[in-house]
Amino acid sequence: MDIQLKRGLLDVCVLAAIKSRDSYGYQIVKDIKPFVEISESTLYPILRRLESAELLSVYSVEHNGRLRKYYHITPLGRNRIEAFKEEWKELQSIYQFVVREDINNDEI
Repeated sequence: MDIQLKRGLLDVCVLAAIKSRDSYGYQIVKDIKPFVEISESTLYPILRRLESAELLSVYSVEHNGRLRKYYHITPLGRNRIEAFKEEWKELQSIYQFVVREDINNDEI
């Protein structure tokens, strides 16, 4: 898959993982992994990028004597998910265009 396309998809996946509840890095990886292969080393640069873009905010909570960073989706982050849903409709249309000959050839 094109790296830029995958990067954008991972951004939206991370936002979707924290859409209903705040979460921390390891839990985000666990939540996403059944759908998309992602490692913690891939996740943290994404989280920093999303924070810089103000799509999420970060706060710390003490857990077992250590500070754990939690990530919270912002209104801009929610808007990004909604924009992705609209973009996905266009991507589906493009996909249908690309595979139309395959579909037509299968029908012959």
